Amino acid sequence: MSRTIVVTGGATGIGRAVAERFRADGDDVVITGRRADVLEKAAAELGARAVVCDATDPDQIARLADSLTRVDVLVNNAGGNTDFTQPDAGNDLRQLRQNWLANLEANLLSAVLTTTALSPKLTDGGAVIHLGSIAGSRGPGSYGASKAALALWNTDIAKDLGQRGITSNVVAPGFTAETNFFHGRLTPDRRKTLLEATMTHREGQVTDIAATIHFLASPAAHHITAQLLHVNGGALPTR
Repeated sequence: MSRTIVVTGGATGIGRAVAERFRADGDDVVITGRRADVLEKAAAELGARAVVCDATDPDQIARLADSLTRVDVLVNNAGGNTDFTQPDAGNDLRQLRQNWLANLEANLLSAVLTTTALSPKLTDGGAVIHLGSIAGSRGPGSYGASKAALALWNTDIAKDLGQRGITSNVVAPGFTAETNFFHGRLTPDRRKTLLEATMTHREGQVTDIAATIHFLASPAAHHITAQLLHVNGGALPTR
């Protein structure tokens, strides 16, 4: 029996790879995003359903929830480092506040709002997976703080969802190729540094993250919840 999978930010990068992985199983995949043209193109190529939805907008999220009858797996992938798109704050406290709020909204509140809105549609025994980051364990700045907050909030929501047999976990990628995370600002020297930081001496691929998320949504992972799983080639060892 096919499942209904919702992937926020599902038109590009990791989100698209996740959607493609579930579509390979024959699942009904719903991808969301803010850019209608990019979203519709990806949906047509993947054989998925597109719903234009800004994951930080309560009204749009409510409409997304109303359009769904059931959700077996929710992947909160929408987000990113808004530091690259905000003006340098310098000593301007108002701009600094805005910069921090932008990352908290993109990476924490997007998941909180979407999970809360779709919770009534989640099937018992389902799964929720949030996209974290290696930055949430070692910083820096508002992006790292927002991802750290996401991981902490996950322990809270996992307890609530666990009463219905629903798991909730965070997957935290390290340096991953084929994404727009650096907004075109990744220099050769920076790429080399990130690569050398891994133990495997390879760049992470979007398919690596998609495979981990796919596993967490499978019956094999049904006793794994409230966890933070790092996928970084050993760039950040844990114990």
